[in-house]
Amino acid sequence: MTVHRVHDTAPAADWTDAFLTGNGELGLMVHGQPYAERIVVNHHRLVLPNGARDARAPELAGRMPHIRALVLAGRRAEAARLLTGGRELEWTQSFHPGYALTVDAPPGPVRGYRRDTDFTTGEVEVQWSGGRRRCFASRADGVAVLHLDQGDCVVGVTGELPGRPADVVYEQAAYRRDGLVFLRVRARYPHAGGAYGFEGLTLLRGDVSVDGDRARVRGPALLTTLVDRPDAPPWRTRDSERRLAALAGDYDALLARHAPRHRGPYTRVGLDLGVPAADRALPVGELLARQAAAPHRLDPALLERLFHSGRYLLFSASGVLPPRLTGLWLGSWDAAWAGDFTTDANLNLQLAGANVGALPEVTAAHARLVAAQVADWRANARAVYGARGLLAPSRTDGEHGHLFHVHPDWPFTAWLAGADWLLHPLHEHHLVTGEPPGEVAGWLAEVADFFADVLTDVDGQPALVPSYSPETGPYDDTGRTAPVAINATMDVAAARHALRLAAEVTGTDRWAGVRPPGYLVDGRGALAEWAWTGSTGDENHRHVSHLYPVWPLDEINRDDTPELAAAAHRALTLRGDEDGSAHGSLHRALAAARLRDGDLVAANLGKILGADMFFRSLMSAHNPGRTTYNADAAHALPAVLIESLVQSRPGTLRLLPAPLPELPAGTLRGVTCRGRVTVEELSWAPGRVRARLVSPVAQRVVVHAPGDRRAVDLVPGRPYEVAFG
Repeated sequence: MTVHRVHDTAPAADWTDAFLTGNGELGLMVHGQPYAERIVVNHHRLVLPNGARDARAPELAGRMPHIRALVLAGRRAEAARLLTGGRELEWTQSFHPGYALTVDAPPGPVRGYRRDTDFTTGEVEVQWSGGRRRCFASRADGVAVLHLDQGDCVVGVTGELPGRPADVVYEQAAYRRDGLVFLRVRARYPHAGGAYGFEGLTLLRGDVSVDGDRARVRGPALLTTLVDRPDAPPWRTRDSERRLAALAGDYDALLARHAPRHRGPYTRVGLDLGVPAADRALPVGELLARQAAAPHRLDPALLERLFHSGRYLLFSASGVLPPRLTGLWLGSWDAAWAGDFTTDANLNLQLAGANVGALPEVTAAHARLVAAQVADWRANARAVYGARGLLAPSRTDGEHGHLFHVHPDWPFTAWLAGADWLLHPLHEHHLVTGEPPGEVAGWLAEVADFFADVLTDVDGQPALVPSYSPETGPYDDTGRTAPVAINATMDVAAARHALRLAAEVTGTDRWAGVRPPGYLVDGRGALAEWAWTGSTGDENHRHVSHLYPVWPLDEINRDDTPELAAAAHRALTLRGDEDGSAHGSLHRALAAARLRDGDLVAANLGKILGADMFFRSLMSAHNPGRTTYNADAAHALPAVLIESLVQSRPGTLRLLPAPLPELPAGTLRGVTCRGRVTVEELSWAPGRVRARLVSPVAQRVVVHAPGDRRAVDLVPGRPYEVAFG
């Protein structure tokens, strides 16, 4: 039976190996040291003020004709400098850890040690011969819950985490109020145009007494914690105290309120690769070591576990916001790329398995981010292009969506595809569930308006000038990359998609006269990254943005556009690996799945599994050798496996479109498809494919399996069995 947990036989040696739990707002990182525990408390909205809260897009509309003329004249580097508005590179406010709860006791014997994360409940448990600790982040009550059962110990709070800036000032206190014992930590931010600071408050129940700025615990105790981040003084401590004091029930009662809200979404989808029970019983360290010993083969036991842990982590990191670059967790203050939402690739890759993986809660978190920022996207379009519609930034810290992160080497003011790219998961939710698109339809129309305004005519042909393929560009006359270009294929795909989709969702033809550029196949037979003759660039670059029409748009596919699909496949096989970044390999794998090349999917998965890119929590790294804590691979990997086993669009369902050679048999349950079909169960073995389908509406669906296809008529709510071979 599939194991929905991960366990270890040793504590975390570093914060990167800490076990994780979260409710989409609060996150905990459990090291698991028996007598010197450190539990890092994270909150999705903790970002360090740096002045970027008030940053706005450069006012370039009046200069855009001149910038276009420079690009067309080949003076692209000069155009890139102008596209910054003369600014230095500015970064988003950096995500950071909050503080650590400390649990200290006199050292004693440690026998029978084990730490677990239960994916079905979100519980992290540490137990040994001398004690037991359990914790989770409650979706029902919005607090972190910790139960101690390890005899006498001292509980405290500390802000001393790696890399803490000197100008972030912590203070901690323990006190008794109204017969209750509280631990409090406050952190004051520097005055840099952002939040005032944050406060963590923990209520301790049990045989508890105040001991200086810590609390002494004798016997079992229940701790409940919340974090508040005021924009301005005063602190709201009394409100937090009342909220914690009002929580009724012991640990099990609090868990019982939380568990259904977590278990329900998590258990909708499952994968069984027929892994032997002995392999499923292995601790995580042995699973990872076995994969490392055979880096050129996919270990089914590890792959099955990563599928489930990836869905667990993705859901746990999504709530008030979608997942950041590090999900919801961080143990040090040195987050790479500010630990923000990097929107030109990473965020959408992490969300790739949300809709088809039956996690609409994750898509809803993304919708909250977009809805809070769409007005800023309008302001970006007006400031940069003097255009209607939406222009999205390449990154955000979650506090606004203004486009200010620009540099001559990264001219994101020329990245036109962002809004279409970021709205795609919201439209996909409509395709999967059948729910009306609502305000998303209006936003899609605004994207079409934007392209209608920025498209220009060059020698009688439609063109997008300036344009940008993240995060690269064609070579200039000196052989150097000049990122500003004409007709980046990602921008072309976004324009084509936006204009077609806006007409579909609004039922109007007001964009009928707007003609976007077409695609270009280069002399090698590959889909060109820029649909402009003579534009060639770095074929070793980590991004594959020009495959946007393949994944996720499905505009280029083997059924409708076989010649372009062959060109896209050629482009994919020509692309190198640069630094082996996880998002690069996962993006390639998703495109390979859409092009029905299971061998290429497996090869790209192998670049991650065989390159030591997972920590003992099964959180992933950005680069091989566990370099840079990053959620891209952890969150996107389930989507790759789903896309290799089930692909869909309204009226069409493909079973095993890109089967992985090393996974000859298995069962996938609960996948939700575009077109309102749920694959309740898909099982496969050599020469055999069987699926049970259900639809909430009557419809005819053409079901494809390797070498065969069949039209089936689905009756609302009635499961339908289809078998091949």
